[in-house]
Amino acid sequence: MESVIRSRWQAAILDTLRREKRARIVRLAERLGVSDETVRRHLRDLVAQGLVRREHGFAVWTGPSEEPPFDQRMRIHAEAKRAIARLARELVGDGQTVMIDTGSTTAYVAEALAARRELTVITNGIEIARSLVGRNGHRVYLAGGELKAELGAAVGLEALSFIGQFRADVAILSIGAVDIEHGLMNFALDEARIARAMMERAARTVLAADRSKFGRRAVVRVDGLEAVDIVLTDRPPPGPFARALANAGVEVRTADAPASG
Repeated sequence: MESVIRSRWQAAILDTLRREKRARIVRLAERLGVSDETVRRHLRDLVAQGLVRREHGFAVWTGPSEEPPFDQRMRIHAEAKRAIARLARELVGDGQTVMIDTGSTTAYVAEALAARRELTVITNGIEIARSLVGRNGHRVYLAGGELKAELGAAVGLEALSFIGQFRADVAILSIGAVDIEHGLMNFALDEARIARAMMERAARTVLAADRSKFGRRAVVRVDGLEAVDIVLTDRPPPGPFARALANAGVEVRTADAPASG
């Protein structure tokens, strides 16, 4: 599967630079257990993409900013996300099995789905599980793994293995960015892997994304637009995206919610 990140070494380099913003090439090589030349070779592609720049023996982060913390994202475009959540509730019937990845939009989706009855929900998101557990006969399965505070979720190999045990009627996913060239994108490799795992195990995939996500670019490519069955958004996507989605056979449902900050 094509990715903006071409190798696990590049993923490790980017993870380090996102956190530290600047690192010596020799130090990166020590951390990765490879030669300086190997690091420089992988850096060339990252520099060409505009994610990193070279600076006198250092690699410096110049890529997209990380997303704000989870609790802050819950307040951004809140009305649009609530409107999207209401659309998502219409797609899910009582008794269905639903996979939901972590995200501020999908957290609102979980709140809306609480009104349904006897859902089986598989998620890696703590807030999503909390919204649904013990309500209306829902069965909630929370993936284990490394807990990341900035995501409010579990990630890693354990979480991926857990998700792989299930089959779902639908996967409802959040996303960091939607790019014309690269399609669906996230800011962290761990998030992208969770999204892919859920897409592979669900009969259909629903993307919940407010209009601000269209035209953004993140670091990791999740999949192409054609991998999605339905996009739920608050307002019609910009023209180029509307055409690209239509060409990919993706249905777009719009809530036409007012913009909010």
